[in-house]
Amino acid sequence: MAKNTAKPPILVAFGQLVREQRKAKGYSQEAFADICEIDRSYMGGVERGERNLALLNIERIVAALELKPSDFFKDLDACWAKQDSATGSDEQ
Repeated sequence: MAKNTAKPPILVAFGQLVREQRKAKGYSQEAFADICEIDRSYMGGVERGERNLALLNIERIVAALELKPSDFFKDLDACWAKQDSATGSDEQ
């Protein structure tokens, strides 16, 4: 039985949004990971959509971006919609 290696669109969208917001704030991935108190290699996996984060880590990331969770997730809705249309998925 072949293992499904496709990344869930929500994780890809989340990672893409984190990367965009991090770069907009002018942080390197390493500096941002330090602020979030998350290992840099783990943060790389987050940005590539390879990590299914715990709520505590999501809160750390959103706080480090100086955003309210509601604002971050509103932006995530738009990013997720782009991922769904790009992959042809209609799951949500």
